[in-house]
Amino acid sequence: MLQNINGVPVDILDPDGPRIRTEQDAVDTIVSELAADWTVVPISRLDPDFFTLSTRVAGGIVQKFVNYHRGLAIIGDVSPHVTASEPFAAFVRECNRGRHTLFVSDVDDLAAHLTRLAGRPTYTGFGSRHAPE
Repeated sequence: MLQNINGVPVDILDPDGPRIRTEQDAVDTIVSELAADWTVVPISRLDPDFFTLSTRVAGGIVQKFVNYHRGLAIIGDVSPHVTASEPFAAFVRECNRGRHTLFVSDVDDLAAHLTRLAGRPTYTGFGSRHAPE
């Protein structure tokens, strides 16, 4: 569902939809809402392999979002995965320092991150009205 968060068009996926496991699933998700600059994916929509970096599922999905100039926000509690895997914990930390992929607890957390990013150059949707001037 397309929503406006701090002036940014965001596609928030339903938690009960199909799982995203492959790069093609990521592309299908991106093109399902072309007006969005960011896509919010509930952790329930991610295949369990996403949280095991050695499977390369997370890398493939994140790269598709970067390639399509679409921000990706994973929403929900990833703490069990962070606790279980230091590589995944480092991945989450690095993503949250960047400007393309975020791990957030809820929509308010996402809004705070989008506000922080507003003053920094970032990849946004093609021809976005929200790109820094």
